[in-house]
Amino acid sequence: MKKTQPERGRPRAFDRDVALRRAMEVFWAQGYEGASVGDLTAAMGIERPSLYGAFGCKEALFREAVELYGREESGATGRALAREPTARAAVAAMLRDNAAVYVEPGKPPGCLVVLAALVGTPESAPVRQALAERRARVRAAIAARVRQGMAEGDVSRDADPDAIAAFYGTVLHGLSLQARDGMAKEDLLAICEAAMAAWDPLAAPS
Repeated sequence: MKKTQPERGRPRAFDRDVALRRAMEVFWAQGYEGASVGDLTAAMGIERPSLYGAFGCKEALFREAVELYGREESGATGRALAREPTARAAVAAMLRDNAAVYVEPGKPPGCLVVLAALVGTPESAPVRQALAERRARVRAAIAARVRQGMAEGDVSRDADPDAIAAFYGTVLHGLSLQARDGMAKEDLLAICEAAMAAWDPLAAPS
């Protein structure tokens, strides 16, 4: 009986979800341009044809990795803004919770969305724009929580929600950069406390 020969060129089977998570970790640690296709395939345990067949291209893989990061790794902001009774408490918790996440053991320091593509070649402009839009959504969420505080009376009606959101969004992004540079958790938390000293001049009701 003639033996059936294995079909040539058939890609090796792999767990797409596991491969995507490994790719996310590479992008998180090395950035978009810093992560080569070779780095990604080595971490994912697949060959280049399998990467392109499953994800399309490096940019498409990165976009999926960012979506995964958003679902599984970046929920601290939304949780803090939703659970606290006042806008001040919500913003303070947002900063503290993210500072802790940014230096969580066993994970790359900082935030993928903040750090992965701050600079790069012109070809990477769509990636940088997509991440900028995500950061803008964080600022919009902070501004919305401030407006809620204005309606509920714990924020001055004369406050500027967008300016407050821009300030605390900038602090949040700075915490990510400091975490990537190796700053300790207690020092990050001290920055959080210093930033909250600006709350009353910006937002406290008279």
